Amino acid sequence: MLKAFRNPTEFPRPFWVLMLGTFIDHIGAFMLLPFFALYITQHFGLSMTGLGGILFVFAVSGTIGGFLGGALADKFGRRSIILFGILFSGASSLLMGFIDSLVIFIVIVMVVGLLQDIGGPAQSALVADVLPQHRQSEGFAIWRVVVNISAVIGPLIGGILAANNFRLLFIGDALLSFLTAVIVFLALPETKPKPVEGQAPQSLLQTAIGYRKILADKVFMAFIIIAILSVMVYAQMNTTLPVFLRDIHNMPPESYSYLIALNATMVVLMQFWITRKLRAYPPLLLLALGVFFLAVGFGMYGFGGGLLYFAAGMVIITIGEMVIAPTGQALAARMAPEEMRGRYMAMFAFSWAFPFAIGPLAAGLITDRVNFNWVWYAAGLTGLVCTAGYLLLHARVGRRLKPANDAQQSAATAVESPTS
Repeated sequence: MLKAFRNPTEFPRPFWVLMLGTFIDHIGAFMLLPFFALYITQHFGLSMTGLGGILFVFAVSGTIGGFLGGALADKFGRRSIILFGILFSGASSLLMGFIDSLVIFIVIVMVVGLLQDIGGPAQSALVADVLPQHRQSEGFAIWRVVVNISAVIGPLIGGILAANNFRLLFIGDALLSFLTAVIVFLALPETKPKPVEGQAPQSLLQTAIGYRKILADKVFMAFIIIAILSVMVYAQMNTTLPVFLRDIHNMPPESYSYLIALNATMVVLMQFWITRKLRAYPPLLLLALGVFFLAVGFGMYGFGGGLLYFAAGMVIITIGEMVIAPTGQALAARMAPEEMRGRYMAMFAFSWAFPFAIGPLAAGLITDRVNFNWVWYAAGLTGLVCTAGYLLLHARVGRRLKPANDAQQSAATAVESPTS
């Protein structure tokens, strides 16, 4: 496998440049993300419903920005959209960290959400652009390992900074975003596939209207709907869980950072091995298995307490996450026509962004009006529904999505790309 890493056809230079930028940028993101909910509730004195409302606004505007980013990536290319997203992310972090008015903060959240993640679909499309199909699940697994190395480092730094001044988190995130932008500007080439010879280029409006074709893709949309429900469960880890540990179990912020570090460490050590071991199995069956683990792990949080008990639940959740994330990304890229790759990946990103809008809001309503433990009971039940959904989808179309082995994929890549 190490030989494949050094092979410019299997894992070319643009992929590694993106991984380097991802590593640096996500250290800043994970310095801030685990403590964002704590900052908002403490700084503005919000209830869980209020927190859910702000996260809802942020995620909805981010969803719109993701769809815009997918269309722009297919129209103008990957590099410029990635660069814009990183620069805006850094600037927005500085802005949010120095706002004391809740009304102004909400307005900024709307603008930030719209533009901050605009480069996400372009990054996913770039990975699919440069990697042959038989390496895409491994490429997305490497991406997750890189992100989670950042997730090991970021919260530990963030915990130190938050103990002194929450605003240092926003400043640090901005500085690392600007450093990432320099790397992208200097070293990342454009990877958008060349248009078919003789095919007239689409206008931006035509590119945007192309989302109708995705909505008409029944198999892909069924996959997206189930993914949305499963990510509603997963979204509780970075939004509801830290407040649950603080308010119900009287745990300090450091306890949550330990759980996040455990999650990230497992991904770093095990993600690539798990992906390689499971890549020969049908992707929809893998997704069913992964979301079952999420159902069990999150459901546990409603029945016990103590740091070791929560750590055991996090281990189960992380196993499910390691199965789901690279499998889902690779499956979305595989189902996307080459000329619509940015928009398909934007729709896949929607299956993650939208649940982060409604998941925390639903959790806030349950928490404030019923009981905090019911968040975890609902998460477990929703996970089981998703497991059944993936199994039914596999029964309908599983044969069409059967993975090919390395030899078959390498032969196909050689035919499609004579230079390889």
